[in-house]
This record gives sequence, C-alpha cells and structure tokens, in this order.
Amino acid sequence: MKILVTGGNGQLGSEINKISPKYNYNWVFTGHDNFDLSDLKNINVSLDIINPNLIINCAAFTSVNNAEDDFELANILNHKSVKSIAKWCNYNNCRLIHISSDYIYDGNSKTSINEDAPTNPINNYGKTKLLGDIACSAMNPDSIIIRTSWLYSSFGNNFVKKMINLMQQKKQLNVINDQIGSPTYAADLAQVILDIININHWKPGIYNYTNKAKISWYDLANDIKVIYGFNTIITAITTKEYSSIAKRPKYSLLDKTKIKNTFNVILIPYKDSLKKCIKILKNET
Repeated sequence: MKILVTGGNGQLGSEINKISPKYNYNWVFTGHDNFDLSDLKNINVSLDIINPNLIINCAAFTSVNNAEDDFELANILNHKSVKSIAKWCNYNNCRLIHISSDYIYDGNSKTSINEDAPTNPINNYGKTKLLGDIACSAMNPDSIIIRTSWLYSSFGNNFVKKMINLMQQKKQLNVINDQIGSPTYAADLAQVILDIININHWKPGIYNYTNKAKISWYDLANDIKVIYGFNTIITAITTKEYSSIAKRPKYSLLDKTKIKNTFNVILIPYKDSLKKCIKILKNET
C-alpha cells in the first residue's frame, strides 16, 4: 500500500515519518516545496502521479493570528485543497485521514465536547478548518476526520518549545489561565493514526483525539517548568490581559469516547507524553 503524507515537514508529519520505518508500506512524504497545496489546479495532477492508496492530510495553514489577515490563503489550504483531495480520493478509491482542530468550536461549552456538538468557530482559522471538514465529508463520505488540540512535538514550532525557549531567557512569564483544553503529543497522534490504518477496521466519520488531561495553558507551562527544571516565576493572567489578534475558544476540551470505543484507543496521560518530549528536546541541546 502506498501512503501519502501531506505536510510531511510539520509536527505531525515529522512524527509519522519518524515511526514509518516500522511499517511495511510505500511511504511518500510531501511538503510545500514538492507539493504546493495552494496551487489548486495542480493537486489532481500531483495526486495522479503519486497515485496513493491512502492519504494522511496533515498539511494546513496553522498560524491562527495570520489567518485573521490572510483569510484567502488560509481558506485555500484549510478548505479548498481539502475539497480537492477528498474529491480525488472518492474518484480513485483512495482512503483519506484528514486532521482537523478544536478551533471549530466557540469555546462556550461547560463539558467536554463530542463530535456531534454544534460548531461555531470564532476566528478565521477555525472557520477555514470547519469548511475543510464539511468539504471532506461531502466529497468523500468514506473519509476519517480526526480533530485534535494543542498539538506539540520536538519538531516544528509549538507552545512547549516556545515556553522552554522563554524560560531559558526570562526569569518571569505571564501565561493565560482561563483557556481550558488538553495538549496532544504529535507522536501519540501519529501512533494512533498508524494503529487505525493497521487494524484494517475502517470506520468513516469524525473523531476527537488528544492526550488525557483537563488543564489551562498556565498549568501546562508550570508542568514544563517542573519537568525541565526551570526556576522561572510564572504568573497566571486572563485572556483579556493578553493581547492577541485572533480570539481563542475558552473551553475546548474534546470528548474522546468515540475514538476509544471504535478503534480501542488507549489515552495516554499528558504528563507522561510531555516528559518524553522534553527528554528528547533536552538531548538535542
């Protein structure tokens, strides 16, 4: 089986690449340099050449703030390209796993959010990701969509690496304490995706996946501090006290019951995964 991974240079794509040698598939990893998804006219041409049996679509416009200023490009990458990929998959009997986001919700829930909850994105990034989900399901009803949140990895740019960098430079930091969710170690999500492919139990639909947690960004920053061994003073602040171009959902804790029951996924406590990631980052310095 030939598996195409778009966004192969990103956090999730890099983690899939890292574990891919363990699986006897024909792997193709693409990035912006060799498969430009903003060039909508050439998506079908490129897919015809690669001719995969399964696509893991990790590619996305992920800068939440920049999406406020450049809705058009965010919409092309998060929506229109997804529509083209899903349509190609439907016509060519190719399976599709598409990665989505908790930002499709407005953050007003008081309990963990399941896959059937109403969607109401409050920023352009969330709007384009939701349009991508809708197009993916419409163009290819056989696809699997995995919604995740607070993704981090030893690869790429993310909150964990940013906090480590700041704590190495500063004695005091302010971190938001009134946005609640769960971190997701990209290596864990990569393994879940490969497990879903391997068990040969394809069940189309939308699934939530994160690590096991219910914390704030402030809580996560404190855990990074303790695990890494910093002495930084971290002060809790509110969303209103932090200047940001784009609005963020205040509560985006995802309910993972569906993915656990359907694919026998075991959720990993977030501190266990955070320790693994920080160990890797420490060894790299």
